[in-house]
Amino acid sequence: MKRKYYLSASLFLLLGVGALSGCSSKEATSATGDQVILVGTQNDYPPFAFADEKNELTGYDVEVVKKIDEKLDGYTFEFVAVPWDSMFLALESNKIQAIADQVAKTPERQKKYLFTDESYFASQTVIAVEKGRKDIQTLEDLEGKKVGALAGDSYTLLLEEYNKKAAQPIDLKYSESGNPSEILQDVQNGRIDAYVNDPIMINAVLEKNDLGVEVVGQPLVNDDMGIVLKQEEEGKKLKALIDPVLEELKQDGTLAELSKKWTGGEYIPE
Repeated sequence: MKRKYYLSASLFLLLGVGALSGCSSKEATSATGDQVILVGTQNDYPPFAFADEKNELTGYDVEVVKKIDEKLDGYTFEFVAVPWDSMFLALESNKIQAIADQVAKTPERQKKYLFTDESYFASQTVIAVEKGRKDIQTLEDLEGKKVGALAGDSYTLLLEEYNKKAAQPIDLKYSESGNPSEILQDVQNGRIDAYVNDPIMINAVLEKNDLGVEVVGQPLVNDDMGIVLKQEEEGKKLKALIDPVLEELKQDGTLAELSKKWTGGEYIPE
């Protein structure tokens, strides 16, 4: 069995992104001689990717990559905690070679980045508001309202696209911290009217922080999540290796088991 080395969130924060700027997937090797692939993910996006009580990265996305790692000889996958607003820049500058962070396969992203053909999670997009609020149920109800947003994520892109044709644009309030938990606290405190994101993550944060916020209405969008790679030869090589493994993990029930473990349900694309 391969020995694996995982960067904790605290180690990455100590090193800083710049400290990895000279590292590439071709140059980096583990103690066993495996080629090291640095995988970027967040440390505050439960239950998909977050720092546990030992300050080590864990969650559904992290465990999926670990399962891939177990099946690919010659490679070792190490995790790097990267803030969302720096994630794609880190990939483009080769500070990381892959992203596993609930990234939806939008047409815009697929033009610029390489995604695995096989998706590993089926996600929904919902609206969260302060408990008891009745005037917001749909996307149209958000017109003229203050809505929390993270620059560049698929949920914000959905709202930005909607604003292009809205009678009254949604007032997007971009988070400086990039922390969904803080945005949901702003919903509870009335600083903003709503937040649009994944219901599983939202409910995990609400339960952990005992917030007076709830998911309302019907899902706005259904998205499939894939592992993101660079549009280059190394990325294409990795994609060709990862896709069959993801298909195997889907067929043998591993993805379903991990999904039930972390989310309580089987949210696996067909």
